[in-house]
Amino acid sequence: MFNVCPGCGEYTDAKEITSSLPVRAVCPACKYEHRFLSLPLFVVTGASGSGKTTAALNLVEMAQDFVILDQDILWNDGFNAPENDYRIFRNTWLRMVKNIHQAGKPVVLFGSATPQQYESCIERRYLSHIHYLALVCESSELERRLVERPHWRNSGSAENLQKMLDFNKWLCENASRTEPKMTLLDTTK
Repeated sequence: MFNVCPGCGEYTDAKEITSSLPVRAVCPACKYEHRFLSLPLFVVTGASGSGKTTAALNLVEMAQDFVILDQDILWNDGFNAPENDYRIFRNTWLRMVKNIHQAGKPVVLFGSATPQQYESCIERRYLSHIHYLALVCESSELERRLVERPHWRNSGSAENLQKMLDFNKWLCENASRTEPKMTLLDTTK
């Protein structure tokens, strides 16, 4: 709803954002300034099996001042576009978060992602900051967790195991080099 200008009715996700408080989105067509809340997003990432779902379920019990969401609730094959780094999927989530923020509550979003996938989206401009926490664990433990999952999830397939082990390793090696940096949390034990 915040991509439609109340002044002229034009739709754009590329409004100019003022740096002064209160924050306003400026329509490029008519220069109408629309006030909105620019809150932080907290992204919890990690390979499958790193503990994201367990952490999310535990956090839900404490959630009063923030909203907990799992990115998988919106996933469908139409978003499966690795060639553009899943840009439409990530941008859709940022648009959703921007709208939830208007209720005055920050969002904690769980799902496998990298900072670049969100930071490069046009909707990123509407969030004050994105904080990244990457859940990682020792390779042998990650493999054990994935193999022990129910068969229907296909988590223990050789292809999936290698993909998740590689992502887990990438997070460990690159968390301090991403922009912004990711904080690592080892969930092995």
